[in-house]
Amino acid sequence: MTFAAAPVTATDTATAAAPVAATTLLRLTEVELRKMTDTRAGRWLLAVVAFAAVALVVVTLTAAPREDRTWRSFLTSSQAGVAVLFPVVGILAVTSEWSQRTALTTFALVPDRRRVLGAKVAAGVVLALFGVVFGLLCATLGRAVAGCTDRGAGNWSIPGPMLASVLLAAILSITLGVAFGVLFLNAPLAIVTFFMVPSVLGILADLVSAMESVNRWVNPGPALDPLYGTGISGVEWARLTTTMAIWLLTPLAVGTYRVIHTEVH
Repeated sequence: MTFAAAPVTATDTATAAAPVAATTLLRLTEVELRKMTDTRAGRWLLAVVAFAAVALVVVTLTAAPREDRTWRSFLTSSQAGVAVLFPVVGILAVTSEWSQRTALTTFALVPDRRRVLGAKVAAGVVLALFGVVFGLLCATLGRAVAGCTDRGAGNWSIPGPMLASVLLAAILSITLGVAFGVLFLNAPLAIVTFFMVPSVLGILADLVSAMESVNRWVNPGPALDPLYGTGISGVEWARLTTTMAIWLLTPLAVGTYRVIHTEVH
């Protein structure tokens, strides 16, 4: 028995020739956000961030002077864990693709690697927003308890510019991690370098007076600190811009080039 092949129609030809729609950036961002939060390491790291936010608010409530128990101070305290640990989240978001050998699958599904990196940065921005919202919730609860127990000071006010600068600090923190992740593609090396170099710069600034001024312009810690205050001056904006050019834009540009041209095995 023989079977005749079905005739190929013009509709079939047009369907076969039609390009497959690229995955949207929103969908890629959702996937990358899930990668950051849906692993054991990611969940534990975010749990530590949340615990640090709650614990530091409690410390401020119980140990800080009365005049420091303001809504602003509680918010600043809640963001300490975000500032320290969010860069690690950003680093792991990139390096896990290479250490767990899932990069081949990712880049096979999305050949344009720049879109994948863009989605990782966008997912970091979303996560930073959640970090600030959670910190604001903790700060609000801390200020409410302080008010009810007659431990609080100041009124219920956080300036809009301060809230925006705190959000910017959280975004920069996690994006710095992404930049170092794409630069090294190795989690231990990226984490050690990210925390060791600023520490060495700080030690040199304490030992050598000439390094003190340089440290303010090249160390991300002192550059980001003013963002947690109630105002940032023009000089502080200049220092932040210079530091981010060194620590964020340069590693991100070099790392992006490396990711695009690195063979995945």
